[in-house]
Parts: sequence; structure tokens; C-alpha cells
Amino acid sequence: MGDMWIAFGVLFALIFLRMPIGPAMLVVGLVGFADLVSWRAALAMLGTTVFDAARSYTLSVLPLFIVMGNLLTRAGVSRELFGAAYAVLGHRRGGLAMATILAAGGFSAVSGSSLATAATMARVAMPEMRRYGYAPGFAAGAVAAGGTLGILIPPSVILVIYGLLTQSDIGKLFIAGILPGLLGVAMYVGAAAAVAALRPALGPPGERHGLRHRLRALRGVAPTLGLFVVILGGIYVGVFTPTEAAGIGAAVALAIALARRAIGPRDLLDALVESGRTTAMLFTVIMGALVFGNLVNVAGFPDLLRALLERSALGPWAVVTLIAVIYLVLGCALESLSMILLTVPVFYPVVQTLELGLDPEAVLIWFGIVVVVATEISLLTPPIGMNVFVLRGLLPDVSLGTLYRGVTPFWLVDILRLGLIVHVPALSLVLPRLM
Repeated sequence: MGDMWIAFGVLFALIFLRMPIGPAMLVVGLVGFADLVSWRAALAMLGTTVFDAARSYTLSVLPLFIVMGNLLTRAGVSRELFGAAYAVLGHRRGGLAMATILAAGGFSAVSGSSLATAATMARVAMPEMRRYGYAPGFAAGAVAAGGTLGILIPPSVILVIYGLLTQSDIGKLFIAGILPGLLGVAMYVGAAAAVAALRPALGPPGERHGLRHRLRALRGVAPTLGLFVVILGGIYVGVFTPTEAAGIGAAVALAIALARRAIGPRDLLDALVESGRTTAMLFTVIMGALVFGNLVNVAGFPDLLRALLERSALGPWAVVTLIAVIYLVLGCALESLSMILLTVPVFYPVVQTLELGLDPEAVLIWFGIVVVVATEISLLTPPIGMNVFVLRGLLPDVSLGTLYRGVTPFWLVDILRLGLIVHVPALSLVLPRLM
């Protein structure tokens, strides 16, 4: 037990010293494994882990979805989504904030990244909200909150990583994220409407558009929404696997971008190079997490934690609630990817042993959604809310305090959503059970 706490202490120290999370976990995992077993076994484990991860067919879903997101971003999808949502809702009080959240939800379905969603929607939506006199905090809060949907609404990079760490069905994880993701969009829109109703000066109404303009705007996003439906619908009915869906998505995204003449040879090369860099970073992080997870298992840390919880006499649902609270606390100090990689190897073996009335596969799927929603909240939580810091860099004239006040209503409804997902597993499991 003591050795494991030392390993966690060293790992946190390396992270706070700005060492990248992937190499930090790999070094600590390798040295700790060697200390507990032997250097010969540690090096053999390292070689096997890296080789198996690099040749994983399941892992190939990541670069394909990343390519799809980069191509659609360059094709101007974000502006079309915002334009369509604005045409429908922009004339209402707080309508531009609501349109931003809806557009962020749609863009999340093609980007799979929270930070990319927040940064893109800030460039698209903030100028319009400022033009109509929106309060900077309210406007930026809507952008930051909408950006968090990028790690839940499929295809989600974080869900893929969770599936790899727990050997869960990635297709079912994607389908499980749909209802909680839509619930998040609805609750964020409700929060924006409530704020605008209570303080109308924060979100004045925008321009009202006629029916013809609305229909034209909606037709513009039809190819993107159709691609999303084909990808998830194909996975849902079993026509193709998540990896095949990613390949189809990347090919269709390229066709859309070329048909619109939105990219040339140079843009295509830039998109592929950027996708390669992102994939290399994620592969390094995943390999480090797998090595560190082997240390956690060989040290028997999940068994020790389970024994500690059993001695505490907490009920199974109380244990899950406690884990969710731990995620909220960790969100004050860690960014989302670090939280997933550090905690999932520790917590998911414990959750699997709880008497929750669910079969083992359902527990993994449901717990994955709980973890991702709790991690979403960390993107808005001070002092290290990554989405807030992204916006701070893009909006230097808006103070950090103003940004955090702006995200507070959305943060509060996120806590409510997390409670619903924890205690009503059907929200996450009803669609996967019908597959």
C-alpha cells in the first residue's frame, strides 16, 4: 500500500513539474513495476504493452475520427451549425447563447474534442453575441459549457480511451453517450434561458429570421447531421463496427470538404499532419496509462481500496456517489485526460464488485458515462477549468473571474445531471440494451 501511495506522489509531482502525462505515467509505472517484481519482468511488460497497443485494431478508431473532425472543421461546419441554430432561436432572449450550445452539441458530434469545440465556437459565436450586446461572462459561459459536450457526445475520444482501459465495447459506449449528451444540451439551453429570463440585459434578443431563411440554414447542415446519423445508426443496428464507421466518416468528410471546395492540397496535408500529431500524442498517453495500470494491478491497489470500502460499511450506491464526489474534487486540480488515466484503473475494478443490480458489461458502460460526465464538470471547475483557460487565451479582455461567474449556472445544472446519471442508470443503458 505504501509503495502505491509513493508512486502516486511521484506521478503527481512530475505532472505539476510540467512533465507530459503520458511519459510521466510510463516512467512511474515502469520503475514501480520493476521495484515490485524485477527489471526483467518490467521491460518485458513494457515491450508487450507497447506492441499490443500499437497494433490494436480497436485503437485505429482514434486517428480516423480525428481526421474526420479536422476535415469537417476546415469545411466550415461550425459556422453552418451556429447559423442554423441562430436562425431558429436567435430572436429570443438569450437565444444566441442557446444557439451556441446547440451548435456546440452538433460540432461535438464531429470533433470528439472538448477543447477544440470550445475554441472553435468561441471564434464563431462570440463576435455575434458581442454585436448584440451580450454580457461577456454569460456569452463566454455558454461557449465553455457547450464545449464540454465534446467529450461525451459520440464519437468521443475520451470514451474510446475509457473503452481501451476497461476493455469495454466502444460501440455501446458511443450509443450510451447519446441520451446523457442530449440531456446535457437540453439542461444547458434551459440554464441559458433561465439566466436570460431573470436578467434580460445579459442576453438581448437577436434578429428574427423568416421561415425561408430558417429552412435554407437547416438544409446547409443536413449533410453533417446525416453523417452523424449514418455513423451512429450503422453502429446501433450492427451494419459496421466503430472502426469501420470511423473510416466511412473520414471518407465522407473528405468528400464533403472537396464538394464544397473548402480545402486544397495544402489544407488536406495540414489536416493530415495535425491529425498525425494528435494521434501520436494520444497513443503516447494511452501506452503510459496501460503501463501505469499494470503497476496498479500488480500492487493490488484495487483490492486494498475495495477492502477499505467494505470496512467503511457504505452501501453500493453510496460508494458510487463517493467516487463521483472524488472526481469533482480532483477536477479542481487535474485536467480531464489526466483524471481518466489516473483514476479509471483504480476505480473500475471496485465498481465491478458492487451489488448494483446490473450485469458486468452494463456496469462498465454505465460507469464510463458517469466518469465522462464527472470529467466534463472538471472542464468548468476552478482553478483548472481547461475550457475556461482556453477562452481566457482567446478572449484576453475578459477576466478569469468573469469567466468563472459566467459558467456557474451551467456548472450547477451539470451537478444535477451527474446525480441523475449516477442514480438512474437507465439513462445510459436503455439504448445499448436495444442494440
